[in-house]
Amino acid sequence: MIDSHCHLDDPKFADDLDGVIERAIAAGVTRILSIGTGDGPPGIDCAVRIAERYECVVASIGVHPHDASKVTGQTYYELRKLAQNPKVVAFGEIGLDYHYDFSPREVQREVFSEQLLLASELELPIVIHTREAWEDTIAALTENGPYSGIMHCFTGTPEQANEALALGLHLAFGGAITFKTADQIRASALITPDDRLLIETDAPWMAPVPNRGKRNEPAMMTETVRKLAELRGTTPAHIAEVTTGNFNRLMAARGLH
Repeated sequence: MIDSHCHLDDPKFADDLDGVIERAIAAGVTRILSIGTGDGPPGIDCAVRIAERYECVVASIGVHPHDASKVTGQTYYELRKLAQNPKVVAFGEIGLDYHYDFSPREVQREVFSEQLLLASELELPIVIHTREAWEDTIAALTENGPYSGIMHCFTGTPEQANEALALGLHLAFGGAITFKTADQIRASALITPDDRLLIETDAPWMAPVPNRGKRNEPAMMTETVRKLAELRGTTPAHIAEVTTGNFNRLMAARGLH
């Protein structure tokens, strides 16, 4: 299995990171994409530093929409510089978040568009965060695209799933697919083609049932895989195989195989 989205830099892992990695490997996780947004600029090298410590970890770079107001010209310079590290395989998570509005929406949209252009320049697949901002997210992707990349932690409707798929994106499903009230997410996962399907944890958040409410970690992704297999009428081994292949092909430009 490959965990396509995990926040290994989170303080909840600070005293236990070696153990988290060991348990992940024992559970069958062969690679983890550590998301590099951290607390925003200037600390946008957080995932790179972790990836350099662990062979199975690769990194993304970028600025989360929450931190868009912290961006300066220096930020883009640093992102270009970080992108040269061979452990960097993706750009994200970037996007729009109108739920919290920690940064003004206009600033979020501007920074999102700038990062889309930068990701294209750097030839990195994108990792998209969107919350209560679907229409504006799709508009930005349509205007600036096409892109290869991932709709992270997909929780949208089947109609929204088809919109994202039509743009060429992959859909990543996490622990929320196991939640009792997640019928909409399960419906979207059911219509996602095998070759666009990914799995993730978004750890330390979104732990799957039966661990809901606990600190999530990559080893718990086995529960998500079981639920996806049950839903799609296949085996966990098949889900692991296709999602691993999809991730590696998506990141092939950076030498993953």
